[in-house]
Amino acid sequence: MSSIKTELREFILANFLMGTGGHALADHDSLIESQVVDSTGFLELVGFLEERFQIVIGDAEMIPENLDSIAAIDSFVARKQVTA
Repeated sequence: MSSIKTELREFILANFLMGTGGHALADHDSLIESQVVDSTGFLELVGFLEERFQIVIGDAEMIPENLDSIAAIDSFVARKQVTA
């Protein structure tokens, strides 16, 4: 498992799942459809990613293809770090 996935899973577990149920969240599960994050949580997640991984996420990049699952976020952050 990549360090991005590990840190992201820990963040989600601590901030959205309150320490329970993290094992049930698979890498490709939709964070929105599974109601792990809502609109406020989505903004909190973006703030975490920008601060922790030193990236800037533009408005046009805030789409499900980039940010709706642990796997999608892992790929997105890795791409952003390469171009940074």
